[in-house]
Amino acid sequence: MILRFYAAAFATLGVGKIPKAPGTFGSALAVFIWWQLSPQPWQKELVWLLLAFIFGFIATQLYEKNNHKHDPKEVVVDELIGMWIALFAVPPTMTNMLFAFLLFRLFDIWKPFPVGWLDRKVPGALGTILDDVAAGLIARFLLQLLIMMEVLATMEFPWNL
Repeated sequence: MILRFYAAAFATLGVGKIPKAPGTFGSALAVFIWWQLSPQPWQKELVWLLLAFIFGFIATQLYEKNNHKHDPKEVVVDELIGMWIALFAVPPTMTNMLFAFLLFRLFDIWKPFPVGWLDRKVPGALGTILDDVAAGLIARFLLQLLIMMEVLATMEFPWNL
């Protein structure tokens, strides 16, 4: 019984039960947590990411088993994992966090290949998490291109003034 509670708490991160857009709230919470933990060496970020993946997988597996559902909307720990991949080793600026969030949500909702394929073809908790891993990797790749091309540095936002 207590294990079910902890699995549900970690799988939903306390925001998964929000009726509208739980994935977006889960992603926003992931950015906030990442920002609170930053700046860190990439090795520490990797440890946090691996721990989130391991415990997120276990929690998602238990949650799906207990609720007899695959990839339920209320499970948002996969969004945390995907967002942290999108933010991995990125300088913690408001602009970088915003673009990582927007790119990740775009690919998580749109589900281009391989995101959609992983979502449909990989069963269980692994499939629930891997589509967000793929969305995070695509977002991270594009964010890195924007950073390297200095596109984000030239954009003006209220927090840059």
